[in-house]
Amino acid sequence: MDRLFEFVANHWWLVGIWGAFLLALLWDNNRRSGLSVSTSQATMMANNEDAVFVDIRDAKDFSAGHIANAVNIPFATLTSRMSELDKYKDKPLILVCKSGQTVNMAGKTLREKGFNAVRMSGGMMEWNNQNLPVVRS
Repeated sequence: MDRLFEFVANHWWLVGIWGAFLLALLWDNNRRSGLSVSTSQATMMANNEDAVFVDIRDAKDFSAGHIANAVNIPFATLTSRMSELDKYKDKPLILVCKSGQTVNMAGKTLREKGFNAVRMSGGMMEWNNQNLPVVRS
């Protein structure tokens, strides 16, 4: 551990460059996966901007409870079923998963294909915690 501190002290400029590259990588990764919105912001987007909820959970979780009018495309099949979202290309897509973690990769994939995709923070867990309405099918 002492040698680590010695290295940092002797080569502070290398450590600084490494830190800058790490921050740039994290910033770029976050930018590519899209903005994150709260459940209330997502609701406002759906009401005011005609945004579409895209639920990327599997069919079993989706049928247990989902947001009204949400489109279910499980993350595992997203790339092969992306053409189903082409009719929504001019609308914002609000990506929803179980806890808000899986949507990062889905957002990145959709944004690279030209979609305006945002991530709903907290996913369906947060939606349910706020007692917002769900559809069970």
